[in-house]
Amino acid sequence: MGHSSHNTCAVALAISCLIVAASAGSFYDEMDITFGGERAKISNGGQDLSLSLDQYSGSGFQSKHEYLFGRFDMQLKLVPGNSAGTVTTFYLSSQGAGHDEIDFEFLGNTTGSPYTIHTNVYSQGKGDKEQQFHLWFDPTAAFHTYTIVWNAQRIIFLIDNIPVRVFNNHEAAGVPFPKSQPMRVYASLWNADDWATQGGRVKTDWKNAPFTAYYRKFNANADKVGPNSRSTSSVNDNQAWRTQGVDAAGRNRIRWVQNKHMIYNYCNDRRRFTNGLPAECTRSRFL
Repeated sequence: MGHSSHNTCAVALAISCLIVAASAGSFYDEMDITFGGERAKISNGGQDLSLSLDQYSGSGFQSKHEYLFGRFDMQLKLVPGNSAGTVTTFYLSSQGAGHDEIDFEFLGNTTGSPYTIHTNVYSQGKGDKEQQFHLWFDPTAAFHTYTIVWNAQRIIFLIDNIPVRVFNNHEAAGVPFPKSQPMRVYASLWNADDWATQGGRVKTDWKNAPFTAYYRKFNANADKVGPNSRSTSSVNDNQAWRTQGVDAAGRNRIRWVQNKHMIYNYCNDRRRFTNGLPAECTRSRFL
């Protein structure tokens, strides 16, 4: 008697585990492969996704849902070895003219040289807000979590929960901010050897193809938009992203990242902005 009730308990436990696993977001449920055919592979029951690039094509996927504000987490393991010429991406974007976009792009490099993490924010079709970083770890050796928090006040880029960049809403100063166009999540791996590595001087070495990047543990704690628009966040979920800012500890981390690991900041590029820096650059860097 005791034995059979123990079994029932184990079954109940297994079911509750399945529910928890499913809530993390299966790639089958959350994503559509957009290009590259067999080069994009979902595996491990929907928990893992790999993208590959060869001489003929890269590959990519996008979310089935559109969102207006949220927190978007993805774990990535980037192309190892000589990844020169390749670009791996994880970003949000709306469609059409005057689109909005929030970008993480990972620019490959020759073996032993660091990846460049490229971030940008587009609003109403205009970007030109690039900040670039090198990482304090090898992004090809293990999975790391890359996060975009997007709310009405600001956009925060985080790596392993460390804020690396904040783009505040400065509409009051006339700076467009993405807040009215729903966006999908996108990811891709493609060949950009005309510009990706050392300004295009280092080309993709196809002897190393196929190049493969790995994605897992996608989670959107976000407001879905569309016919069945319900927030994906249940009442119990952490809704901190709606008002998330950067506290004193976070500002210290950003200063550390920007002092030690930033390699380009559009706000310091006076040669490019000969008529004066963009309006948001004259505001506090670390609000």
